[in-house]
Amino acid sequence: MIINLYTTVYSGHRNADASSYPVGIILLVAITFLLALLVLLMVQIQPFAWNMEREIPAIFTITAIQGVDEITGHLNYDSRLLLLHTGTADYQNRNLKAEILKNGEPVSCIIATMNGHDFISTSHTGVQWMGGSGCSGETWSPKEQICIDFSDGTFHPGDVVQIDVIDKVTDVIISRHAFRYE
Repeated sequence: MIINLYTTVYSGHRNADASSYPVGIILLVAITFLLALLVLLMVQIQPFAWNMEREIPAIFTITAIQGVDEITGHLNYDSRLLLLHTGTADYQNRNLKAEILKNGEPVSCIIATMNGHDFISTSHTGVQWMGGSGCSGETWSPKEQICIDFSDGTFHPGDVVQIDVIDKVTDVIISRHAFRYE
């Protein structure tokens, strides 16, 4: 009896209802398909985003490599590297260390601190001395320079020298700069 009543009351509207049901199913399938496609794209793109390295700024730049004797002026490959702080913030030089590469290969040297006072007592193999206003106090401020005198013959004209300055607290490279020694 209830079925007959429904058929009788809604029989005039039954054709309109019948066309909305397939349209609803099609919309539901389309939306589900688009959501599944979106999830698939996110899953495939996400690993690429995680593997992308951040660009390392050049806060401390190599301005020159000197290879001449101070007294005679003759080329003797002294290998003194001049670094300039070109950033805008002060850095605690005690919390910085450096790694040097020559033509893409690590140079056998140890620079465990950029603080001149602390540098004296460290094992600084491959480096004779460090000096300049950037390593003389507690901070390395913008426009201050540090000179690192490597063992004679470390660098030769044509070498590409790269310095990575690393924050010892976080063990993150905060500055990277490469320089061609001419």
